[in-house]
Amino acid sequence: MDRPDEPETGGRRDPDADLPVDTDTDPTSADPSPARLLPVIAVGGIAGSLARYGLTVALPTPGGGLPWATLIANLTGALLLGLLTVLLVDTLPRNPYLRPLLGVGVLGGFTTFSTYTSETRALLDGGHADTALLYLLATVGVGFLAALAGFRLGRVVATAAGRRTR
Repeated sequence: MDRPDEPETGGRRDPDADLPVDTDTDPTSADPSPARLLPVIAVGGIAGSLARYGLTVALPTPGGGLPWATLIANLTGALLLGLLTVLLVDTLPRNPYLRPLLGVGVLGGFTTFSTYTSETRALLDGGHADTALLYLLATVGVGFLAALAGFRLGRVVATAAGRRTR
């Protein structure tokens, strides 16, 4: 029989009981206030945005060509976000500033959905539907695979560090 303070599971053990609690949704968390996190996110966002800007300067897009800088930024960001997710949950010591700094700030500033959609639209408007379709599908499809690769890499790192993995 379930205890009164546990969700009803029909007498079975809750399979999610051992999963980590997301401190963003845990009201009992002692994480810093949003006012303390905002500067951390801003610093990370500045760093990520500057890195993406540097990439666009290094890899300018010729008219009608594939926007390599944005594609690389988004795919790299997906890989790193997958890796970061596993490392923050399973490997690194708990720090309430790491996820906002790296995940929201740096990777949020480095990756860009708005530029991706603007570039896709510009390719379509310029009569380059084939390049637009390739860009559209590569970003979503390869981005998904990159995130999965990041998760896998994170599990390898967590295992090598002797930390638990799921």
